[in-house]
This record gives sequence, structure tokens and C-alpha cells, in this order.
Amino acid sequence: MLKRMPGKERPVIVAAPDSFKGSCSADAAARAMIAGARDVWGDAAEYVEIPLADGGEGTLDALLTAWGVGARDARVLDALGRPRTARYGVSADGATAIIEAAEANGLPWVSDEPLRPLDADTFGVGQLVLDALDHGVTEILLSVGGSATSEGGTGILRALGVRFLDAAGVDVQPGAAGLGSITTIDTSGLDPRASAATWKIAVDVGFPLCGPEGAAAVFGPQKGARASDIAVIDAGLARLATVLAERNDLAASAYTERPGFGAAGGIALTAVALLGAETVAGADLVSEAIGLPDLLARATLVLTGEGQLDSQSTNGKVVDLVARTRPAGVPLVVIAGSVALTSAESRAAGITAAFSIAPGPAALAELVADTEARISETAAHVVALAMPRIPTA
Repeated sequence: MLKRMPGKERPVIVAAPDSFKGSCSADAAARAMIAGARDVWGDAAEYVEIPLADGGEGTLDALLTAWGVGARDARVLDALGRPRTARYGVSADGATAIIEAAEANGLPWVSDEPLRPLDADTFGVGQLVLDALDHGVTEILLSVGGSATSEGGTGILRALGVRFLDAAGVDVQPGAAGLGSITTIDTSGLDPRASAATWKIAVDVGFPLCGPEGAAAVFGPQKGARASDIAVIDAGLARLATVLAERNDLAASAYTERPGFGAAGGIALTAVALLGAETVAGADLVSEAIGLPDLLARATLVLTGEGQLDSQSTNGKVVDLVARTRPAGVPLVVIAGSVALTSAESRAAGITAAFSIAPGPAALAELVADTEARISETAAHVVALAMPRIPTA
């Protein structure tokens, strides 16, 4: 139990959750947590909402909320070359763009027809980058989860002016199908604004580019790749990595075996090799972009959460980020759809306590339909226990 704040100083209750995948956005989850806390403390406390993400789904919305800016729209091509309107964000000072790659090359936008894993490419993501550069940004934050593509980010670089050529000096076929034919890379047409910008690529997995745990083998099937396609994609990514490594006087293994390069079909590969991009854990990128340590500095109690609290949650995900960032001695309570960690495991991960939003046996459909209300009610119980309101009269 927390001690009462001395004098008239008000406690500060912070809600900093991830999304509850498939049922509640991080923004909605944060609002629900604060609504529950407010039921206990009313106007006697201060409340802070910080929706978070780990570099995958919801990263764009988390940063838009934190920056207090609206999304910008741009006309781009989806992963199969069809026009669509995609969103991105620019920080209030105009210097930094947050681009969620899946806004352009996301799997949902091409699921209306049979998936074509060898043809899908990231050209539309590059178009988003160009639009941001046209608005004067000098830093690109690129989150890459949820892609339909497996072509090493070559489409992005093509949109920025790079050419990938075969032995005859002809542009190779876009998508993963053309990777195996690449012999040279012509960067003479690369947009100088892109090469001058600072790039950070948010990855949310640690898989390498190639091999049995690589981009093609692990994620190819969910993008429609059959066994024969997986072999083509894996060989093509290895070929691309080899050409890039030779260009940079490195061993191919520096790219094919690098953790995180398997995310989103290898998007980070060309950005790192040709643009000097840095790969970072997605949650840490979000933390740095919004200044999370400063936002948590005055907290009396921190609430976080996600769909399922399990061993992955404590390894680079949002819950882990908040546990590492919140001030020493400040309680951290996780509110989740389900809790798969023991109390001892939670404490070892820096979590004070964890609570499920399911009060009893319930079907998944019931939980999904009523997630926000359940989060709010659970938060009210948590705050009443951790910070009991002592009547003043």
C-alpha cells in the first residue's frame, strides 16, 4: 500500500499500456485505465495517459498521441502496386517522421485476393518517406511490423532513386522474385535528402535475415509463401545481402546472421547497408521518441498492460520497457487480458502485481466485446487497493 502524499501534493497516476491486440488500441486502453483510477480518486489526483507500442502495430498512433499531432495522408502504392491512402506522422517541431511501414505494405491491404509473396514489395513505404522528406524532416523513424513483403526493403530504396540491376545492367523484377538476379546496385540517383537523414528502424523480433529462423522460413507462410517460394525468397535475400556486403567490404554473414534483420521481410537490410540506418528495439525507439523517462518521473503509481502477460512481455515488449523506465520504488501494476506469469516471475521482471480483466470464466468473444469496460473496472480495483482514498470528512 502506498503512503499518503504529504501536504496538498496530489498523487500522479500514469497509464502507459500497449494495445490489447485485436480488441483495444493502446490509446483506448490508457483512457480506460485512467477512467477507472478517476472513479476512485476523482479530482484529487493527477492523471497521465501514455499509450505505447513496441515498434509493430500501433506505433504510429502511440507517437501521434504523445506528440500531440494529427496524422498526415499520402497517396502511395500498396504491396501489390495498387493505389491507397496511407498515414504517417511528423513531430511538432517538424524534424522527425514516424512511418509505420504497414500503412503502405501491410498484409491486410492485399488480403482481398490470393497472396503473391514473390511480387509484394515496399515501394509504397518509400513513397511515404519521400512525402515526409518533402515536408522537411531530417529523421526517419520506421516501424516495420505487419508487412506483406519479403524483399529486403528494395522497394523503399527504388522509390528513393536506387536501381537494382542484373548482369545485363537491366532493372530486376520488383519484389522477392527479382532478388536472386541482382549483381550490381546503382545509387547515383539516390535522393540526397534520404542519405543525409538519420534513420532508425524499429524491429520487434530478433530473427536473422536468412536460414531456418530467417525472414522467409518464419514469416513467409503467413504472407502466402509455399515451400518453393520460401526457398526462392531465402536465396534471394542471401544474394542481396552478399552484394551489399561486398559493396561495404563485409562478410555476407554480417547481414544474413544479424539479429533483427528477419523482421518484416528484411526491410532493415538495405536501409542499414545503403543509408546507414540503425536498428533499435521498437519499444526503446518509442520511449526515446516521446521522452518516456521524463513522462514517468513524477509518477506515484504506474499502470501498464497488454493482451497477454507472458514471458515475451518481459523481453523487450512494452511491459518490459515500462518496468525498466519507471522511477525506482514506484509500483508498477499490469492489467492484461490474461496473465501467464507467476507472482514470482512478475516480481523478477520488475512488476509489482498483475491482474487479468476476466473476473471469471469467459469466452474470448465476450472479453473482446467488452475490453475497455473490463480494463476500467480492473483499474478501479487496482487503484483502490494500491492507493486507498481516505475520506477527508
